[in-house]
Amino acid sequence: MKLSDIFEETSLALFANKTRSSLTILGIVIGIGSVIAMISIGQGAQGSIESRIESLGSNLIMVMPGFQRGVGQQVSSGRGSATTLTLDDADAIAAEISSVKAVASEVSGRYQVTAKGTNTNTSVDGVTPAYPEVKNVEIDEGDYISEQNVTGFAKVAVLGPSVRDDLFGENANSVGQTIRIKQINFTVIGVTAAKGGTGFGSQDDMIYVPITTAQQFLSGSDRVTTINVQAINQTVMTDMQEEITSLLLARHNISDPTLADFSTLNQADILASASSITTTLTLLLGSIAGISLLVGGIGIMNMMLTTVTERTREIGLRKAIGAKRKDINLQFLTEAIMLTFIGGVVGVAVGWLISLGVTHFGGIATKIAPTSIALAFGVSAAIGIVFGYYPARRAAGLNPIEALRYE
Repeated sequence: MKLSDIFEETSLALFANKTRSSLTILGIVIGIGSVIAMISIGQGAQGSIESRIESLGSNLIMVMPGFQRGVGQQVSSGRGSATTLTLDDADAIAAEISSVKAVASEVSGRYQVTAKGTNTNTSVDGVTPAYPEVKNVEIDEGDYISEQNVTGFAKVAVLGPSVRDDLFGENANSVGQTIRIKQINFTVIGVTAAKGGTGFGSQDDMIYVPITTAQQFLSGSDRVTTINVQAINQTVMTDMQEEITSLLLARHNISDPTLADFSTLNQADILASASSITTTLTLLLGSIAGISLLVGGIGIMNMMLTTVTERTREIGLRKAIGAKRKDINLQFLTEAIMLTFIGGVVGVAVGWLISLGVTHFGGIATKIAPTSIALAFGVSAAIGIVFGYYPARRAAGLNPIEALRYE
């Protein structure tokens, strides 16, 4: 049998039962569309989380007070309220570890902030002049905290764009205005460029003040809440983390590392953990959506078995006039594959539209990778072959005499 004859017979057979064929194709469309949409949501979430982490700075080691235990144990001891790190510790790290590019200490707190009848509750960070370089912060208007501001205990503030909008109105000129934090007036000297995002603390919703000012007037302590250490490159981060740990253990007179009153977090480890979690989430979403593909495959098998039963006399007639077993097998297998191919094409389009809709209306970033489309076509072809093989083999195995007698 010629290939053109096979496609012609297949098209006629499918169009002869339009409703049944359409419903069978619909099952594949739903399955393929769901898989592509779920994978795109998972990959979009992964890319979004990775970009948010990377936007906080590059090649960072974060040193925080408190003791962090291993996985499965108590998470922290005194984390958040612990006061074990000082500016002297940060200076020692910068001076004694050669692989350090820059060090930025910070004192974090959350306060009620007011300005001209408006107010907001937001994070206030006491920072050093090195903070923008270490944490990838850019200035959109005005200036950032200077060394003179730090040494002079200046009551000046740099606003994130979200705080600026909350206190003074959207895109308002806030430089030179006055805000109050803990009943203390601060003069706004700058506004940072928008970075977007809410994960891991949005830098758009923050206020920056000199670290010495924050220690004296806001926290009332000479301690710092985080020391951000930037490495000269990514390859030295692990060694640098070990050197920082050893240095601080010696400075804090702690001989047993398990009793350290601080902990270090490697940005690369955080990124790897986040990627692992989102990858698992993507696989879970794809697996759940894949169940509908299995249901669609069962629908194809059901339709093809019904078709074989309905066309028993036709099969007997074909075999009686010389059709070979492989011709019958190929004909019915082609019908099953064509059903899944059509469903795969439409399903890819549906999945793509769903992904765009989720991004546009749900505000959730999605990412359609070529691999997910290739996977969809591969799966649809596999479904056609796997679930179409048994009905095709059954049709090819019919006895022509018994098939002709079938009523």
